Amino acid sequence: MAERGTDKPHLDIADLAERMSAAAGRGYPPVDRWHPEHEGVIDMRITADGTWLYQGSPIQRAGMVRLFSTVLRRDDDGHHYLVTPAEKQRITVDVAPLHIVEMFREGEGDTQKLVFRTLTDDMVVLDAAHRLRVEVDPETGEPTPLVPVRGNLMAIILRSVFYDLVDIAEERDVAGVAVQGVMSEGIFHIIGRVDGAPHLDESEGKHGA
Repeated sequence: MAERGTDKPHLDIADLAERMSAAAGRGYPPVDRWHPEHEGVIDMRITADGTWLYQGSPIQRAGMVRLFSTVLRRDDDGHHYLVTPAEKQRITVDVAPLHIVEMFREGEGDTQKLVFRTLTDDMVVLDAAHRLRVEVDPETGEPTPLVPVRGNLMAIILRSVFYDLVDIAEERDVAGVAVQGVMSEGIFHIIGRVDGAPHLDESEGKHGA
């Protein structure tokens, strides 16, 4: 087992999965309440498109990826970790650890409800506790749409789903600014300003603002 602050490049992924599985049990384990003494760094990376890599190679087993995602957390230092009661292993995340690959739409207008599914089968409703945030690269103008899912974990909305979201967007005036956004669970979630200027603060996107 890795000691605090040390690498363990020879760590066997099947062995790691077995230990994580024992900790996870069913559903989502209480990773935020675990404070293991042993801490290390492993060569695992989550790319921007949702691919999980171990020592540079894709993890092919979807069940293993799903398992790892259930014991994942983001700490105050900004890093992401796989956590059990006995160990904490830091991994690399390019953009966000979770990736939204599907959207479900219920109702329409102000009563509309939008539900997202991640690649690892998390389900999240776009609502007051899970607000859409679109970060725009100041150099390229490329949007990065993000939604909080559980704990401190964020999910990026992948391009195809983001296009679906834009297709159902409507234009509204918020705080005197023309914006595009979508309604979900009584909240108007801003996608961006019509004039392309920097994004409004998300607190200004509340329905009725």
